[in-house]
Amino acid sequence: MADLMETESNQAPTEVPVKEQTSDTKKKAPRAKKPTGQQGRAVRTRSAKSGKPTAAAEAVVAPAVRAARKIYSEPERAQKLGEIEKQTGRGESIRAAVKKAGISEQTYYQWKKVAGTAPQSDELKDLVKLEEENARLKKLLAERLRKENAELKKKLGLG
Repeated sequence: MADLMETESNQAPTEVPVKEQTSDTKKKAPRAKKPTGQQGRAVRTRSAKSGKPTAAAEAVVAPAVRAARKIYSEPERAQKLGEIEKQTGRGESIRAAVKKAGISEQTYYQWKKVAGTAPQSDELKDLVKLEEENARLKKLLAERLRKENAELKKKLGLG
């Protein structure tokens, strides 16, 4: 048993930790930190085995910087919607037209939904009246043709 103690004590000083060897040969320069914005948050996940955060998970994620929010008046909204409709009428995609107008797609669809429920313009009201009158006249014509057809059948003795 004394021999075992001697062999263990003889082996221990000859082993040099790997950490000591690399610290003398390599020295890393400190990394420059990136600006993280106002509310930079570190994303941390825990490794299942070690309980320590992984190297990839320690990265800091910078939030996107938002521009000041612009509030458009009703005429401005109508103008932008009109521009987008013209561009899409020419064959351009909605996504490209909305981007040129300087608003998001979500904003475009919200504005479009609100504009659909807005009061009708004079031209649209006139068009609706004309369609109603057209339907009324078609009914009158159909009634007259039925009467005329019935009279002809009586004269010919078919009815």
